[in-house]
Amino acid sequence: MADAVIDAYDAALFDLDGVVYRYPVPVPSAPQTLAQLRARTKGVGFITNNAAREPEVICSDLERMGIAAAAQDVATSGQAVAALMASELAPGSAVLVVGSVSLAREIMAVGLRPVTRNGDHPAAIVQGYDPDLSWPLVSQACLALCDGVVWYASNLDMLRPTSEGLLPGAGAQVAALQACFPGRTVRVAGKPFPPLFTLMAGRLGATHAIAVGDRLDTDIQGATNAGMDSLFVLTGAHGKTELVAAVPEQRPTRLGYDLSDLLRPERRAVQMETSSAWRCGQVSATVGPDGVARLDGRLDDLSQQVDALWALAHLCWDNPGIDSAGALRQLDQVR
Repeated sequence: MADAVIDAYDAALFDLDGVVYRYPVPVPSAPQTLAQLRARTKGVGFITNNAAREPEVICSDLERMGIAAAAQDVATSGQAVAALMASELAPGSAVLVVGSVSLAREIMAVGLRPVTRNGDHPAAIVQGYDPDLSWPLVSQACLALCDGVVWYASNLDMLRPTSEGLLPGAGAQVAALQACFPGRTVRVAGKPFPPLFTLMAGRLGATHAIAVGDRLDTDIQGATNAGMDSLFVLTGAHGKTELVAAVPEQRPTRLGYDLSDLLRPERRAVQMETSSAWRCGQVSATVGPDGVARLDGRLDDLSQQVDALWALAHLCWDNPGIDSAGALRQLDQVR
């Protein structure tokens, strides 16, 4: 039997929403897949840009969905930015926290001192999503930046998914200050930057981990930035259209329909005689002199369509500007 994808790795790092669950319900294959990974003694870690929720709350949600999880299995961008700050600031330094109570607790946990006024002489400010962000606190952060303190942020996600739809995220709150200080550098810990990935890999003792995600611009680019392989799944935010148009740093190492593809043999795309033809499984993607991409082979089931998408993605990456619209329409079982 061919090796499963996970056999090449000692751990897997999972994004949550769109990969493990579509809140508030799990992706159907997630509980069984994660249990099987642990049975194979593979490290399992969950990484999220959400700095406003504590790991214990996330674990409670996962347990309710039938997924075993301890607090150490969850790393948030709040924890990652706290660890980054602790490595760069003197112990006990005052930090002006422009974020949630949860973020302030993470700052305290690494031996730094949260404050809310510039008059407390902070060495840095840190921003994270805060649903109750006050303008007076933003003003205090502005004063601190005028004094030249170091600037940190948990993540730069402009939008966050909710049951009501997409709403402004931490990135929108950071952008309010960036408009005042366009030349200043922000030190960011969350995806797509490496600290969140390296934090969880370190917890797991992993030397060769794979990251699993549904967003090309955060999960997959973050894995690339951290020097990790990645599995892109089609159960979340981004889909086939985004994949074929992906820029080099957002191109995944592997493709699966969902996270259970970790337990299956690798889906391999192979270049044929020229860059104008790629094959995956029994499906090929080609482009002719007219610049139109075509798919050849059976597309009867989901697995065949994901094979076709992987071949088509490689074809498009090798031949920028080709017309893939018709080929994508053939993949009606893939979002």
